[in-house]
Amino acid sequence: MPLVPLTIPPGVYRNGTDYQSSGRWRDASLVRWIDGTMQPVGGWTERVTIEADAKIRGAVSWSDNSADRWFAAGSHNKLFAVSASSTVRDITPAGLTEGNVDAEVNLGYSGGFYGLYPYGTSRPDVGVYDEASTWSLDNWGEYLVACSYADGGIYEWDLDVTVGAETVTNGVFAADSDWTKGTGWTIAAGVASFSGSAVAALSQVLTLVSGETYEAVFTLTNASADEARIVVTTGSGDVLDATYGSGTHRVRFVSDDTSATLKFEPADAVASAFDLDDVSVKKIPAADIIANAPVSNLGILVTEERFLFALGAGGNPRKVQWSDREDNTTWTPAATNEAGDIELQTAGKIMLGIRTRGQSLILTDLDAHTATYQGPPFVYGFERVGTSCGAISRKCAVSVDIGVFWMGARGFYVFSGGRVQEVACEVADYVFNNLNVSQISKVYAVANSAFDEIWWFYPSITSNECDSYVSFNHKENHWSIGSISRTAGVDAGTFSKPIWFGTDGKAYNQESGNNLNGQNVFAESGPFEITGGNNVMMATMLIPDEKTQGQVTTTFKTRFYPNDTERSYGPYSMAAPTDLRFTGRQVAMRVTGAANDSWRWGVPRIEAKARGIR
Repeated sequence: MPLVPLTIPPGVYRNGTDYQSSGRWRDASLVRWIDGTMQPVGGWTERVTIEADAKIRGAVSWSDNSADRWFAAGSHNKLFAVSASSTVRDITPAGLTEGNVDAEVNLGYSGGFYGLYPYGTSRPDVGVYDEASTWSLDNWGEYLVACSYADGGIYEWDLDVTVGAETVTNGVFAADSDWTKGTGWTIAAGVASFSGSAVAALSQVLTLVSGETYEAVFTLTNASADEARIVVTTGSGDVLDATYGSGTHRVRFVSDDTSATLKFEPADAVASAFDLDDVSVKKIPAADIIANAPVSNLGILVTEERFLFALGAGGNPRKVQWSDREDNTTWTPAATNEAGDIELQTAGKIMLGIRTRGQSLILTDLDAHTATYQGPPFVYGFERVGTSCGAISRKCAVSVDIGVFWMGARGFYVFSGGRVQEVACEVADYVFNNLNVSQISKVYAVANSAFDEIWWFYPSITSNECDSYVSFNHKENHWSIGSISRTAGVDAGTFSKPIWFGTDGKAYNQESGNNLNGQNVFAESGPFEITGGNNVMMATMLIPDEKTQGQVTTTFKTRFYPNDTERSYGPYSMAAPTDLRFTGRQVAMRVTGAANDSWRWGVPRIEAKARGIR
């Protein structure tokens, strides 16, 4: 009986009908192909909780002048900076306008992009589409620059790694001084200790700045869980009240007064004993508005030539305004500087700007324009390089070595110089019919350069939050699809692993190990046929081709014609050649990862013969 190689080209084909994907992979999740061999994507490990349940809609990573590494992340109402040691700093600008967690569409299906799709009941194309709030983030040298779509201001964080001046005196308890001790408290040998059965406080009055965010750091030893309480009280009441056990703790609060009382005490009036040391309370510098910068902007871009672009400047959705070179506080054009502005000739509104080789690319919701540095007196020249190729969201584009890739309203595009080109997509039908168009503003693109991939996270038709992805290998030119709950990400480079953000407010080290955290990892083919589909295939044996046999299982699904009832056989272990017993005119195969391991799937063979036409 002949052995039939199950040779399937890499990538997923999901356009048209099931039968059109004959001989291709039709469905998949969390797999990739390298040199024609299928394997699982890398696993992930939790790096740090940014803020519980925060939905991150913008991120960037960079190194400061001392080679310390940072990444920043923004949610609908906050901005965070995170050090390489995973210390999270809330640097939200004072008075930041709070945005939307979810997009809001007026008049049901009628707002914004709903008019472009044939889904649901047809409505008139009127109303207002209010986007989910995103952040445009970049680095200005070692400083962070930021603009929230909901707020429109342009902010800068000056990377004050000292986190302000110390407000606590004698936080190391070098002497029995500076603190007011309640009953049961002693200070000796560089430690403050409590022992007693009543609630009594160790306290100190601090001088603070009203409206500023502070970080309290302290170390507890010999304390059981929730045994010790820290309280910060101002004239209006407690601005911090939390309990802790042993360990070094960091906790933030916002002062609403110029004076506050810091105190530590046992949590309950029961017998307690614990030690306290290394107490610190410092102001966390927030990002501040950049002087003279335009307001009501849609986003920002720092060009290769060190100009800061304000996109949609001053509330004009087509205006690009830029600061003087190397000076982001000078925005008024003069003979002595290179500041300037232009209104793009477009019917659309600016969505985003991104650096690419030798120029910058500005995408509207309808077309694409380049900005090329020319020097004085015109400074920048602008050229339209594509039409009907608008960006679907403000975070849908990434720049890689060969150009800029982005998702549009019904397709994918690339600009690598010259003009915009559409990227042939073998999963476009599936992706755009699976996309929740009311939440398209959440679509987020991230490069995964170690594997020459671009991933787009998007909310599926049954979800308001990003739960699915489509990826493109721009080196080998194939596509994949699947499920993953990620809202944003940054590529490896500054950090050794990509950092992606979950819907739970956590940052994850992606491509880290092989633990896929219980996710379903699989690939399923379209139908195979034997002798042109006239005869029934009878299979009797499967011969595996794996790097390590037994790490995947295989299920076969048979039909006698495309819309016939499907019958399943398996799953079969691939630990050794396996006996099969099934027949069918069409046979599909599903490969499922059976272990959190770096398995490889090559070209297995099936022992099969034609039985006739019935």
